[in-house]
Amino acid sequence: MTTPNYVTEPGGQVPVVASSDLVVVGGGPAGISAAVAGARNGLSVTLLERYPYLGGLASGGMVLVLDDMCDGPEVTVRGLCSEIIDRMTRMNLCVTPPESDWISDTAKFRQWARWGCYNFHSHQKPQPVCYASAFDPDGFKRAANDMVSEAGVNLRLHSWFSKPIVEDGAIKGVICETKSGRQAVLGKVVVDATGDLDVAAAAGSPHSLGSFIVTTVFRLGGIDTDEAERFEYEEPEAFSVLDREAKRIMGGSWERWWLKTPLPGIVWCNCPHMAGFDGLSVEHLTNADFKGRERIAELVSFIRAKMPGFKNAFVVDVAPQIGVRQSRLLEGEYVLTKEDVTARRHFEDSVARGRDYYYPYRTLLPKGVSQLLVAGRHYSSTAAAQRISREIPPCMAMGEATGVAAALSLQAGVPVDKVDVRKVQDTLRAQGADPGDRPSANATLEMAAAE
Repeated sequence: MTTPNYVTEPGGQVPVVASSDLVVVGGGPAGISAAVAGARNGLSVTLLERYPYLGGLASGGMVLVLDDMCDGPEVTVRGLCSEIIDRMTRMNLCVTPPESDWISDTAKFRQWARWGCYNFHSHQKPQPVCYASAFDPDGFKRAANDMVSEAGVNLRLHSWFSKPIVEDGAIKGVICETKSGRQAVLGKVVVDATGDLDVAAAAGSPHSLGSFIVTTVFRLGGIDTDEAERFEYEEPEAFSVLDREAKRIMGGSWERWWLKTPLPGIVWCNCPHMAGFDGLSVEHLTNADFKGRERIAELVSFIRAKMPGFKNAFVVDVAPQIGVRQSRLLEGEYVLTKEDVTARRHFEDSVARGRDYYYPYRTLLPKGVSQLLVAGRHYSSTAAAQRISREIPPCMAMGEATGVAAALSLQAGVPVDKVDVRKVQDTLRAQGADPGDRPSANATLEMAAAE
């Protein structure tokens, strides 16, 4: 069939600039994985990204620790996530504890805590060091570029999703806004990896709205991390006073508001946490950016004057993307609940895993629109479930699963909602991923059959 030169819409004709088997909208961690997995399994793939780089919240949002990918000593997220870690490590832009250090030990904890490489969820004291990786944002961009280029993906940056192209209930592609004007990209399967469910919502798929804290992540330079850690452990009472004040200034943060990076003297700060902002509102996002920078400036003045190790601190950069954790959530063929996550409920159609929770394929399938898949933090779940199951590595696992599913569906000549999930699982496993169809030996799980 000949690809049309134009797509007609009420405002006129939109030129078709690409036509592929698979179109992935969003070049964050989930979108990168979907595109690479699809291409490696034989599809022609176009990947669309609004920013001038790949990586989404991992790079542009500077969420610089990959975690939630192990259940005790068992590594639960492998595949393309492990590959990008390996690639960044070879660049000397990623640090991961060796397996020999994955223990609960005071000395090991002190060695790795400020890298963020420990099990935040464990009740052991000290919390065990685990498989987690601290990385550099530019390293993530470079590794992602290499993976996408080597796979032969047609990458189109600077392309802002505008609307889906839907005919007779099936998605046929998308229209983007660009500096060259509106452009159409056609595909046999589309993956919505936007993080905010932009494509599926605009196509009419049922969804809910949620909200959580947002963050203007930033990095500081000029830090004497050895002196800062000495102060923390040798003068704990004085440290506690200053640490509490730093957190008060920011208005909220995780337990450790600064963490090391692979670059000497550079730390990253996954804060300030700000509640009450709508991640879909221009006004709210603008206000959050302003307020975040105000808090950062106040914090820097305080730590330069008071905090050992920080007297020469300066702001290296503030993440170009604000850290939105929750906005639209798909209401797909199955909606994952908080109880599913906390009970470690296993599903026979699981195609991806997080730390100790599972994603059934049905949570990636929108209702009401065929040939559309979803991968990322906007997958089908309740707001309470999403808050504890939305980390970057499992989002990459979801993306990898959608790329494989798209390839197998087109090879079999069946819609994506009719693909043989067992073949998806087998293919993922053969390619080094863990689809989660074999439940962890560490968990007591309630089996839930796919309907």
